[in-house]
Amino acid sequence: MRGGTRADKVTGTGGVIARIISGGQTGVDRGALDAAIAGCVVHGGWVPAGGIAEDKPYAPGVLIDYPGLKPTMSDDPAIRTRLNVRDAHATLVIGSPEVSPGSARAIATAGELRRPCLVNPPTPEAAFAGLSEVGRELIVNVVGPRESEWPGAQQVAQQYVAALLELDKG
Repeated sequence: MRGGTRADKVTGTGGVIARIISGGQTGVDRGALDAAIAGCVVHGGWVPAGGIAEDKPYAPGVLIDYPGLKPTMSDDPAIRTRLNVRDAHATLVIGSPEVSPGSARAIATAGELRRPCLVNPPTPEAAFAGLSEVGRELIVNVVGPRESEWPGAQQVAQQYVAALLELDKG
């Protein structure tokens, strides 16, 4: 099921993660969204105008599969990255930023906006501990390499974020 949320179960519970957002690109972004959807966690984020992505270069792009995403006024992915970092309490980078210009941009933007950024924590437990230090009921922006930059990224990210969300339930 796409589009399911657990807003009524999250708000006010004191959990660490209230919402997962990403930019909708192939790879890590979509894996994070898929994990949020499967876990009935509120999800969303900004995407380039028309919902374009490397595998969906024409409108409505990823907006068909992920209707909770919001298109920016520009097709420049840097705009979407900045808005997602700005709107999140923390950014979580999964995978190597060295292979992903988008991840490097998100890390730089987090520094510029003085937002917490966890770069490639080795385990979901380490990410959960880092996010717990930031606060409760967080909007977490998840970024990482595209599928073309890191084959298998979507599956790895989905499993990682699913495990992270399970820790939050405990």
